[in-house]
Amino acid sequence: MKKTPFYEKHIEMGGRMVEFVEFYMPIQYKGVVKEVLSVRERVGVFDVSHMGEIKITGRDREKFVSYITINDPATLKEFQVQYSAMCYKNGGIIDDLLVYKLPDYFLLVVNAANTEKDYKWIVENAKCKMQNAKWDVGVENMSERVAQLAVQGPKAERFLKPLFDIDISSITYYESAMTKFGGTDMLTSRTGYTGEDGFELYFDTKHAFSVWEKLFKEIPDLEPCGLAARDILRLEARYCLYGNDINELTNPIEAGLSWITKLDKEDFIGKDAILRAKENITRRLAGFEMEKGIPRRGFEIYKNDNKVGTVTSGGYSPTLKKGIGLGYIDVPYHKSGETVDIRIKDRFEPATIIKRAFYTRGSRRINVKLPITNFQ
Repeated sequence: MKKTPFYEKHIEMGGRMVEFVEFYMPIQYKGVVKEVLSVRERVGVFDVSHMGEIKITGRDREKFVSYITINDPATLKEFQVQYSAMCYKNGGIIDDLLVYKLPDYFLLVVNAANTEKDYKWIVENAKCKMQNAKWDVGVENMSERVAQLAVQGPKAERFLKPLFDIDISSITYYESAMTKFGGTDMLTSRTGYTGEDGFELYFDTKHAFSVWEKLFKEIPDLEPCGLAARDILRLEARYCLYGNDINELTNPIEAGLSWITKLDKEDFIGKDAILRAKENITRRLAGFEMEKGIPRRGFEIYKNDNKVGTVTSGGYSPTLKKGIGLGYIDVPYHKSGETVDIRIKDRFEPATIIKRAFYTRGSRRINVKLPITNFQ
């Protein structure tokens, strides 16, 4: 098992530690509901140093990143960020990720459980030939040298602003900048996994303690938050979780990720398979709300006594005070407004399909035009 550079701080602050994708991580501190509401109403901080960071350098870096991802990095300006995914040749999703276009390289931020798998797959493809020549790229797994914190909530900008050498209010949604936090160099981006405004901070692990301590010294009522709150927040915002809602057996179209799948760009891995899949979609990832009962992963979904799907993510929303979930549902029962039944042990509870995110009042939706997942 691995430890993030903040492990001792989690213990010191009373974090309840669990094993999570080969890391010891805090599942919660003072309580999941308290942490969720702190992010929704004020500001919270998450240790996300278990995430993977893969650096792509070289003359062909942009073309190569375009070839291995389904979105189009050619549309990015320097320091912009893009949500994307990588697929196998059969269209199955290897991972979803963030793509940062930086002055001399691309930074791919991948899911912790997939870091080694992603790195090996990227290296293998970098060795393949492109138009009778090898890709002029370098691939480096930087993960063990990078600490990452996510400061999220409607008051994140206000509290963080005095701590940086630049005006971080100038960093717009899905943009980043090289900054100094005290004396620490870091990449700061206006991104997150909660549905609220906030920033993700990337810096050398040797500065972990000093950054953590400065945050808690300078930000009043900053709440440390664990994995459980992060999972609820991302579900309320209707963000996919790799391993639950997307995996190697799902394609981007049925997963509602057509908005990041640029089928009109030059060839990329999985393009032909995704084009074929688009013509024969038999199920869709859909969101649903329940007035009674709490859905869990693996629960069956029924329509008129016939099984039509399976829950992939589910739980109780402290913000909305109801059960919410995602699941793959057979076409045409996936459509907004449709009612289905969720099997909970020996009973069936009704659920209503909705197209939008479950929680729509997030502070990050103020004054920015957001890419909304295309759940049709």
